[in-house]
Amino acid sequence: MKEQSDIDQILARVKAEESKRGKLKIFFGAVAGVGKTYAMLESARLREKEGMDVVVGYVETHKRAETEILLEELEVLPPKKIMYRGIELREFDLDEALKRKPSLILVDELAHTNAPGVRHAKRWQDIEELLNHGINVYTTLNVQHCESVHDIVAQITGVAVKEAVPDSFLEMADEIELVDLPSEELLKRLKEGKVYLGPQAERAAINFFKPGNLIALRQLALRYTARSVDAKMRAYKEMYSISKVWKASDRFLLCISGDPSTIRLIRSAKRIASETGADWIVAYVETSSVTRRPYRQNQVDALIRSAEKLGAKTIILSGQRISETLLAYARSKNIGKIIVGKPKRPWLSELITGSVVNELARQSGEIDIYILSGEVEEKIPKPIDASHRPLSWKGVLLSVMIIFFCTMANSFLFRVVELSNLIMVYLLGVICIAFFFGKRISFFLSLLSVLCFDYFFVPPYFTFAVTDVQYIITFIVMLITGLVVSTLADRLRIQTISARLREEHNQILYALNKELSKTSDSDEVIKIAVQHLEEFCQCPVAIFGVDQNTSAVVQAKGSLSLPLTSNEEGVINWVYEHGKIAGRGTDTLPGSKGIYLPLVGTEKTVGVFGAFPGDLQLLSDPRKMHFLEMIVTQTALAIEGAQLAAAMIRAEYAIEDERIRNLFLTSFSHDVPQKLNTVSRTISQLLEDDKIGQEEKKRLAKQIRFEAEQLDMLTAELHRILKSTAGIVQGKK
Repeated sequence: MKEQSDIDQILARVKAEESKRGKLKIFFGAVAGVGKTYAMLESARLREKEGMDVVVGYVETHKRAETEILLEELEVLPPKKIMYRGIELREFDLDEALKRKPSLILVDELAHTNAPGVRHAKRWQDIEELLNHGINVYTTLNVQHCESVHDIVAQITGVAVKEAVPDSFLEMADEIELVDLPSEELLKRLKEGKVYLGPQAERAAINFFKPGNLIALRQLALRYTARSVDAKMRAYKEMYSISKVWKASDRFLLCISGDPSTIRLIRSAKRIASETGADWIVAYVETSSVTRRPYRQNQVDALIRSAEKLGAKTIILSGQRISETLLAYARSKNIGKIIVGKPKRPWLSELITGSVVNELARQSGEIDIYILSGEVEEKIPKPIDASHRPLSWKGVLLSVMIIFFCTMANSFLFRVVELSNLIMVYLLGVICIAFFFGKRISFFLSLLSVLCFDYFFVPPYFTFAVTDVQYIITFIVMLITGLVVSTLADRLRIQTISARLREEHNQILYALNKELSKTSDSDEVIKIAVQHLEEFCQCPVAIFGVDQNTSAVVQAKGSLSLPLTSNEEGVINWVYEHGKIAGRGTDTLPGSKGIYLPLVGTEKTVGVFGAFPGDLQLLSDPRKMHFLEMIVTQTALAIEGAQLAAAMIRAEYAIEDERIRNLFLTSFSHDVPQKLNTVSRTISQLLEDDKIGQEEKKRLAKQIRFEAEQLDMLTAELHRILKSTAGIVQGKK
């Protein structure tokens, strides 16, 4: 009870903190003119009639009569007037709004850029400050100003929109209301002058307000709103611990196995996603009962990479049972459809070990289960099990020798122990063979141990005849036990191999991150990365950059001695520009000598990594390629961090340099003229006054010399400071 009371107190404090922050509602639309501002004003007037204190902070009516009418009965804050390059600009007055502090304030055009001289550069920052002061805000936004779709809009319309609002801010919105209008109606409003007036309307009709653009932007707005609502629905379900799936969104989960024919299932799922416009997730479940061999793991990695290329989100899940793990994940993500392939296992195998499809059907509840066969059957080469030792004469000979030694040991123990203990000796030999040579030889050894046990230690001796029927049961149990033990030992061997590979990868990442953390110099980071990448790839590698003339430049290399031909430079430039993998063994420019991966940071591409393997072993191992991409990504982030740190240092030194320069100018504009003025007055006094005695002349001459020496020292000191500071800044550059 006390624990529950503590949880309630924590929740109460969290709600109290949330209640201090204002609520944000965004009236969202595809383009200007759909009626966002009108809808916002109508909603605000309803709130005012309900007794809420409503104030209009800033609204842009664009001289639309119907919009201006709605403003008549609302309190409007006077705009802040700012003179900029001889033009009077009208901006939202944040300070006046904070002083007024209404319950609800209307601030139009969320993506607006403020004029110089305003506290914040962007209007969304003004709104964020209002929210932090507990003021509820209504605002408007077009989809082209969302940062995540900024580039997509530019590609569709051919117009680069400069103003963007971070999606992290939009995700904090308590409500996003879509204001939609058919494209034909919007074009009609544009012609009637209800969107823009005069030449601005003509330019909009020619450049932006094309029917195709409006359809695409409308679809983007609908999808963006749907994603926002879906995220809030999942957050609500998680907050109130609702596990039941609400089929409000079109999304499905595809479960794959390591079978190579699964690629047909992935293609079918891609076709369904394209036809329905649904989001799809490809999942593979690792269980403790099914251990993946390295060849199987490579196949799964290849399938996952294929799904990613087709546009799917992928995930690897871990759990005890496949059906339970899939259903738990689907419910956590509010996925209402699960697609699986037709079972190919024999009915007897499914009867013994169970069927995933049947378990999903029984336990799915409100989730729909779809069974697909994939595309038309095609011949898919079966991968070679590289981890499974082939049945060799060496293994068979060693198995026979182990049986011989086990039999010799049992011959000494035969008269002092029971027969059941002799079986344990044979099982020990089966375990050893299974661990070192695999399951197939251990099966042979299990059968051979049963025969030896019968021939040497079961009466009548030295024959395979059995007089007691009980020994038949013993042989059967012994054989089954040997098979089970050999299977478990073989599985342990595979797990050991997988654990060793994971440990090697973890050691590589640990060593790389450890060395990268010791330096903040980008050149040193690149050298460290090349050293570790060459050690991992076991082939010559290099990291390239692109200069201002779009020519590839080697920033660091290991043992690479190949000449950088024009073809290779072209591949490097393509990878740098497009941010995608290319080169040997890929679908893009496969005739290259090397394989090239982009070094993509959080904001830009910082370089290109190139590997030049002598064979296709690196390219044919999907798991190794996936890990290589992970290292390259880590390297890109480290290089970008080092470059940002260097830029910050340069900025700090530039600021210091500017401060010293200002000090230098201040000194010359104040101290130096003052001393020169003193010297000038003293010299004038000497020249103009004939009645000055010798003593007074000496005193004035000493004063002139003192002031001159002070001026000389000041000049030398300022020159030294300026020169040393400029040298430091130049060195940092």
